[in-house]
Amino acid sequence: MAYQSDLLTVLQDRGYIHQLTDAAALDALAAKQVVPGYIGFDPTAPSLHVGSLVQIMLLRRLQQSGHKPIVLMGGGTGKIGDPSFKDEARKLAGADTINANIASIKRIFERFLTFGDGPSDAIMLDNAEWLDRLEYIPFLREVGQHFSVNRMLSFDSVKLRLDREQSLSFLEFNYMILQGYDFVELSRRAGCRLQMGGSDQWGNIVNGIELARRMDGTEVYGVTTPLITTADGGKMGKTMAGAVWLHEDQLPHFDYWQFWRNTDDRDVGRFLRLFTDLPLDEIARLEALPGAEINEAKKILATEATALCRGRAAADEAAETARRTFEEGGAGESLPTLSVGEEGIGIVDALIALRFAQSRGEARRLIAGGGARVDGEKVSDEATIVKITSDTLRLSAGKKHHALLIRTKV
Repeated sequence: MAYQSDLLTVLQDRGYIHQLTDAAALDALAAKQVVPGYIGFDPTAPSLHVGSLVQIMLLRRLQQSGHKPIVLMGGGTGKIGDPSFKDEARKLAGADTINANIASIKRIFERFLTFGDGPSDAIMLDNAEWLDRLEYIPFLREVGQHFSVNRMLSFDSVKLRLDREQSLSFLEFNYMILQGYDFVELSRRAGCRLQMGGSDQWGNIVNGIELARRMDGTEVYGVTTPLITTADGGKMGKTMAGAVWLHEDQLPHFDYWQFWRNTDDRDVGRFLRLFTDLPLDEIARLEALPGAEINEAKKILATEATALCRGRAAADEAAETARRTFEEGGAGESLPTLSVGEEGIGIVDALIALRFAQSRGEARRLIAGGGARVDGEKVSDEATIVKITSDTLRLSAGKKHHALLIRTKV
């Protein structure tokens, strides 16, 4: 479909659109005025991980198209937890933890969005501001009457949980009502006309659209993105070492760069469109590179994606470290490090400490398969104690994971 607005044209061309509500009306609205749009994020940790990045980039595309991003932090809904496509209830966090997580997470958004008071400047709101003040009986009367339990049970996010005979608490069941009410409040407070989210949020978004229409007569819209999986069917952002965190204090710059460098050949073009600002014609050239030349496109993807999240200097440093590590056999300064005392460290403990293995069993299997090396030499004995006789040693796990062991100075 050909759109008239820059917003939907960009979203379509770069592969962000999975579902739309009333595409023609939203397109017409976005072509004539600034459209405030929001995405909600539950502050369940001090950092978001790369699985949230497509939503962050969606807000960036909204702002780049001249519209107003609203980052909604779930200080209220985060006390419940979104049950969408979860096998079990999340552990409930306390208010102090949630507030600390929100403050930490805001630093991420400040790298991708421009905040301020202008028409298209981003703002960050916290739904605890209105949800914490709700009175139960008035809320049931004013909002609850607009929800059909029969319909709520039909949504895939709920139905799949029930079909598996997995418990769905009343607390979690209320989540979709509260999220729908968020849309109404944002419409009233900030003129918000658009909610965006992943495909798993479709039911919640539709609920909010219908609630805004029934309570206030306001026409609002929804956009969802496709589930982002890798070419081999894996979940985006899951690696041998665990979650790929966006904050550098939870994942070193080099590891973040290396995650993107390890992209499957088949995903390079798609990820360049989704996760970088490179022009589409340049992306078309890069994804068409033949044979081993596609590795150059992967390096560009890694550097551009890292620059957006960690800054250009960090991206360039990580790229140079990779060049020295892989092309010259050296050890760049931005590799992950582990301090080791005079007594040394067991190879299994070192692999776990660096997150190259998630368990002792996994570390032993890596060693048995010949994947653990110290300064390029294979380690075949899982009982090996690595001692540092010079200033540093390079520890490798497979071909793609490297770190420096540094002798602790007394």
